[in-house]
Amino acid sequence: MFISPAYAQAAGSPSGSDIMTFLPMIAIVVVFYFLLIRPQQKRAKETKAMLSSLQKGDEVVTAGGVVGKISKLSDAYADVEIAPNVEVTIQRSAISLLLPKGTIKTL
Repeated sequence: MFISPAYAQAAGSPSGSDIMTFLPMIAIVVVFYFLLIRPQQKRAKETKAMLSSLQKGDEVVTAGGVVGKISKLSDAYADVEIAPNVEVTIQRSAISLLLPKGTIKTL
């Protein structure tokens, strides 16, 4: 009375339209790779190379915006001189930018 009878539909014939249904999803994955994943991997690689090439005397900017000169380096930490006779110890990963020599004097 209240429920209408349900009839089975005819089975669909196998065709090439199955590939066409997945094509937009594949295109989205490719676009995400080239616009998001690949540039992020490149940036991480450049940052890792910069952190491994740090030397004593380099002028750097920390993630907090503090500008200073590296006075001592270890595997995980760096002592940065931010003013005469004022040194802070920071993690190497907190260094965000390597400045050209002489930048601190111009500030």
